[in-house]
Amino acid sequence: MPPKRSITLTEAELRLMKVLWLRGESSVADLVDAVADETPLAYTSVLTTVRILESKGYAEHRQEGRAFLYSPCVAEHEASRSEVKHVLQRFFGNSRERLLLSLLGDDEISPQELARLKQAVAAASDESPRLKKGLA
Repeated sequence: MPPKRSITLTEAELRLMKVLWLRGESSVADLVDAVADETPLAYTSVLTTVRILESKGYAEHRQEGRAFLYSPCVAEHEASRSEVKHVLQRFFGNSRERLLLSLLGDDEISPQELARLKQAVAAASDESPRLKKGLA
């Protein structure tokens, strides 16, 4: 039995999605050129990866002449939200508190980042009706 296909993005898939989010509609040759400055990828590797992105629902294509033009069909913020939800479920038992405590326990957090997090939590608690009910 083949392994279950993951809906999360691999590093190679994310690399191509970042190009699609930045440039929009692109051919495979455009994608190959766009990643050439980093670790170059072969045309066939890019083609295989973009087809996987299509099967996962992240990209779609249309045909123009003989070329297929690929474009993202998931916005970057939606994809990042989905990835965070996946990590939240997989590593933290869907507990946002455990995730946040893990981030806060990281020795690399700067005082500026901590201040911004405090502001974000305060703003979220001021705006969220669910949080207001829980705090009342």
